[in-house]
Amino acid sequence: MLLEITNLNLSFHLDAGKKQREIKQVLYNVSLSVDRREKVALVGESGSGKSVTALSILRLLDESSHVDTTGTIRFEGLDIVTLDKTELCKLRGNRIAMIFQEPMTSLNPVYTIGNQLMEPLLLHQQMSNTQAEAEAIRLLKRTGITEAPSRMKSFPHQLSGGQRQRVMIAMALACKPSLLIADEPTTALDVTIQVQILELIKDLQDEFGMALLLITHDLTLVKKVADTVHIMKDGRIVESGKTATIFNNPKQNYTKVLMDAVPDEHRTPKINQPPLIRLQNMNCHFKLKNSWNLFSKKSAEKKIIKAVDQVAITINRGTTYGLVGESGSGKSTLAFAILKLTKSSGDILYNNQNLQQLSNREMRPLRKNLQIVFQDPFSSLSPRLTVGKIIEEGMKVHKIGVTKGERERKVAEVLVEVGLSPDMMHRFPHEFSGGQRQRIAIARSIVLEPEFLVLDEPTSALDMTIQKQIIELLKALQEKYNMAYLFISHDLRVVRALADHIAVMQHGKIVESGVADQVFQAPNHPYTQRLFSAALGERNVGET
Repeated sequence: MLLEITNLNLSFHLDAGKKQREIKQVLYNVSLSVDRREKVALVGESGSGKSVTALSILRLLDESSHVDTTGTIRFEGLDIVTLDKTELCKLRGNRIAMIFQEPMTSLNPVYTIGNQLMEPLLLHQQMSNTQAEAEAIRLLKRTGITEAPSRMKSFPHQLSGGQRQRVMIAMALACKPSLLIADEPTTALDVTIQVQILELIKDLQDEFGMALLLITHDLTLVKKVADTVHIMKDGRIVESGKTATIFNNPKQNYTKVLMDAVPDEHRTPKINQPPLIRLQNMNCHFKLKNSWNLFSKKSAEKKIIKAVDQVAITINRGTTYGLVGESGSGKSTLAFAILKLTKSSGDILYNNQNLQQLSNREMRPLRKNLQIVFQDPFSSLSPRLTVGKIIEEGMKVHKIGVTKGERERKVAEVLVEVGLSPDMMHRFPHEFSGGQRQRIAIARSIVLEPEFLVLDEPTSALDMTIQKQIIELLKALQEKYNMAYLFISHDLRVVRALADHIAVMQHGKIVESGVADQVFQAPNHPYTQRLFSAALGERNVGET
């Protein structure tokens, strides 16, 4: 057995103030094993203990927290719990490597990719600078990075999300580890990039003979990748077994809840509804000067970025219009253009009124009816205001509710509508979970009872069970207020569960659109077929 964890318990010492310390246990008798070349998945919601278990294997929590650990973590016969710092350093990145969830925060922003990739080669493999540079370039090429020699000189912010994840994989594989721990390696990536990263990990695992421990909440990913699954809840492993057995015959109620959280993709589309928003020949073009000409007296050569190019769509009242495509395809830019939050040309007809012809002052009364929910509620909710003040703010601007008492009653009502308690209005955003913050962001929009709501990736960062709750909430609110949604997402399963109509964007253009069921069953454009195949699997494209 390569890795064997037995009865692992872990507790944090928390500072409770006045020189007192509170002990909080987060792992309870966790036991699991990973054999050579095996692919094992550790699955659960946020806060279940998945990442803590992964970090415990390399004892990374010891570096930043006061922790108490009991039980054994045996790797190739060594008990990691008893190793000293020198022995741990020899193990980390050498025999056991880890890919973290967000590569932008894992890569050092002040060092080049080459410097960071060469570090484990110099430290663990005792290579010379010349040898390490050549091996680093080879690893970048092997992980699919084009123009590898020039990328060695790039900084993390100069790479795309997929490229940064590939660099993290190259760093993890530099010393040919026996065990690769991947903590949510594809969560923030587009579906096509997700497939590429998974195929890359599988190929490299076969090539190097590695074992894989995959930490994720994505059950679709687990079904594709893992041999064995461990289901985790509240710091305990509640069910374990072979992947096919767990998916076909789950025994624990919690496992069944997780399985049921996969969005129901069957939806009867609403048709023959009157149009609410019509876009005609919409364009968002941006002119960029070449950087070396910025301070030149001569006229600089300008590059035109066509973020949105000749788009025409119709969004009907009370329906959901799904907008899908990879990052950079122009989805969010199009949404901002509809709301006149960015400059554009073409016609934006709202209730047959052309918004392009209105000044900012003339637009202000209409903004009550045109609202947006952003992808990350933590950054879109003011940390200085209570939840009540955040929700009330739009009401004050649009003069809804004459007295403070009337506004507070309305805030309390809308909090109940989104599944929160009225007494939460006196708390601040940081006191809530991700799912609760997204409910607050939705409450801030629907308190104005808009006719049109833009939902920009509202579920992408949420666990499967929370995703399902938000989807059901959005359906209920749409029925109650007859709102039209523009739902932007790269999660096609969620789009399929919600959308009546769908449009697929690529390079600023709509390459395919129509009734959602028809497009999902028989996609015509090669890009749509490739996108659906990556997200749903070959067998799902064309199925009802």
